[in-house]
Amino acid sequence: MRNTLLALSLGLLSLGPQTALADQRGIHEVVGVKGEDMLKLRSGPGVGYTVIVGLPNGAEVWVQSCERSGNTSWCKVSLKAARGLKGYVSSAYLRKK
Repeated sequence: MRNTLLALSLGLLSLGPQTALADQRGIHEVVGVKGEDMLKLRSGPGVGYTVIVGLPNGAEVWVQSCERSGNTSWCKVSLKAARGLKGYVSSAYLRKK
């Protein structure tokens, strides 16, 4: 019984973040970038990947999907104004429009 409850609890916990990430598809804007800094659009989902370009607050992106890497949720995006420019950004700096 105890193993069944543990398995059910772990199953429910793993569904939570996946559901939340799936709900993020669509147009978002970049928010919360401090001062003159930019949100880094990277070639992959993590800080170890190459920076493609910096995005200022207010930049609009199309979120295609999100995934978790460590404690960070990374979203695969393309720029709304330039759909061919694609990469990954931290979901912490995105707000759904």
